Amino acid sequence: MGSYEHYDSARKKALKEYTSNISKGNIGYLPSLEGILKDVEIVSQVELGTFEIPLKKIVGTYSHARSLAFAKNFMPLVDNDSEFKEKWSNLCQIQLDEGIRDPIKVYEYMNWFYVIEGNKRVSVLKYLDAYSISASITRLIPKKNPDDIDNQIYYEFLDFNNKTKLYSIWFTKKKRFPKLLKLLEDYNPKDAIFNNKYKHFEAYVYNVFRKVYHELGGDNLPITTGDAFLEFAKIYGILDKLEEDNIKVPIKGLIKELVSYKSKSDIDISSDPDELPSPGLIQTLTTLIKPHKILKIAFVYARTIEGSGWTYAHEIGRKYLEDKLAGQVTTSYVEMVPEGDEAYDVIKKLSLDGNDVIFTTSPVFKNATIKCALEHPNIRYFNCSESRPYAHLSNYYGRTYESRFLTGIIAGSMTKTNIIGYSATSPNPEVISAINSFALGAKMVNPYCKVLVSWTREWNSHEKSTGVTEKLIHEGADIISNLVLTIPRKVTAKFGVYSMLCSIDTESKMPDKYLAAPIWHWGVFYEKIVNTILNDTFKTITDMFSENAKLINFYWGLASGVLDIYYSKTHVPLDTQKLIELMKKMIANNDYHPFTGPVYDNNGNIRIAFDETASHEEILSMNWYADNVIADDYI
Repeated sequence: MGSYEHYDSARKKALKEYTSNISKGNIGYLPSLEGILKDVEIVSQVELGTFEIPLKKIVGTYSHARSLAFAKNFMPLVDNDSEFKEKWSNLCQIQLDEGIRDPIKVYEYMNWFYVIEGNKRVSVLKYLDAYSISASITRLIPKKNPDDIDNQIYYEFLDFNNKTKLYSIWFTKKKRFPKLLKLLEDYNPKDAIFNNKYKHFEAYVYNVFRKVYHELGGDNLPITTGDAFLEFAKIYGILDKLEEDNIKVPIKGLIKELVSYKSKSDIDISSDPDELPSPGLIQTLTTLIKPHKILKIAFVYARTIEGSGWTYAHEIGRKYLEDKLAGQVTTSYVEMVPEGDEAYDVIKKLSLDGNDVIFTTSPVFKNATIKCALEHPNIRYFNCSESRPYAHLSNYYGRTYESRFLTGIIAGSMTKTNIIGYSATSPNPEVISAINSFALGAKMVNPYCKVLVSWTREWNSHEKSTGVTEKLIHEGADIISNLVLTIPRKVTAKFGVYSMLCSIDTESKMPDKYLAAPIWHWGVFYEKIVNTILNDTFKTITDMFSENAKLINFYWGLASGVLDIYYSKTHVPLDTQKLIELMKKMIANNDYHPFTGPVYDNNGNIRIAFDETASHEEILSMNWYADNVIADDYI
């Protein structure tokens, strides 16, 4: 059978699946994760790396638009006369000839996978009945919810998965993941095929059990294969290796026992005395009456509240936090904290004063904060910076590239010289990604414009920023991004804006009109982070991923409400305003990503391929300039 014939066969399967679902009143397309997450609060995003994952666990796409190309069985619905068919057929032939080797990109949510990039590869492999595929995994962890059983089971799965790296197992009741993990800790197979005992267990024990169990009709029971296996293991233990012929009889008997249960809610096959019942009324009332510890939280500011827009913005956030979590937190702050050893002394004093949480609101405090965090492991420390977090120190920052993309659109649409200046601090990945996103936004509306970058080499210096601005104006820039404000304005007082996108008067060489600025809603940041501590989610995640500190990273964007954009309704043209609102909505809804390919660097190299988007990992390690960026030095 040729690859085109395979496509026709796959499409027939798709149409059959689609029709079957529609006839039952169900949606015929693949589910999309962006739809599932609309009302879900994600408290942490975890870059897990690249692993082999079971194809049966891949159940949908990330974007709604991509989901419409496939039926629920991941078979292709697109018409035969299409470029889609050509690409799908080519991938099919590659798999038949040599095998698909390039990893896909997925989000993992509640132990299911949703494809960001590589939908056709998944479709082809599912059609050819492959078992697994290599995938770069980003885990989205929902807020801990004591009223949601699936949520509680998922948090148990996180601990299990962190130790075993297994994804193929799921249970219907709590405490079963810990039980299986305890069994596996004592499991030491002789003559293991794999060096990793968990991988050996999956391949030569669990998958063999699953195959026989499903062949004998076990998949029709209202429990998972994991539930059934745990009952099997309770009777027979976990053997080094299972043989299909030897386990058919005992599994057939096991199924007869399990089939007597009428519903999923009736089945409790692994019940032990240590599985306590739900708390009774008296226990519940006692829990409600018992006073909770009030969190004591301190904020460390590098400048004064009145003299710095950056500090003022964080002060607005501190007050917001106190208002939103009144009765649960008390807060304090210290202004004008210097860099270096003196910062350490201040943070150490706050640590000794009984604070439970300390936010240091500037990247200049990172080293001093780490030093204190190592000495006081029971205190939660957070540093406001885009740099890599540490085992004892989490960081928080925003996806500034999203709002910079929008300000870039304004700059590109309003420049008359086609030269836009960008005053930047230092060439680290967060700043570079913001520059590139800004430049791509400008290029979207004006393919002829160039973005000139000049560096202050300092985090927040008005003097150095002024010198850089003068240099950019001298080079012909009539729009400047990141011009540090020297006068109080309405927007500064409301949002704590400390730098703006400005047009320049060509004669006076001074700011002419204040056009736009990214806005930080730090209060939303602080409320979300502190809530993860209050509901114990943060402790669960930090304990679970303590060996990989970069995972504890609060990195939110427009969709979360922590970032936004201010722009002048007077000076920005109305049509540009319409475009900004449209693009802001699309980015927040994940319908568009600022780093959507093709994107070339300024050396002519393709960095993001056509119709692909940059991953968070790629953005957080970005070390190249977009092709319309000219920097005054090279990386």
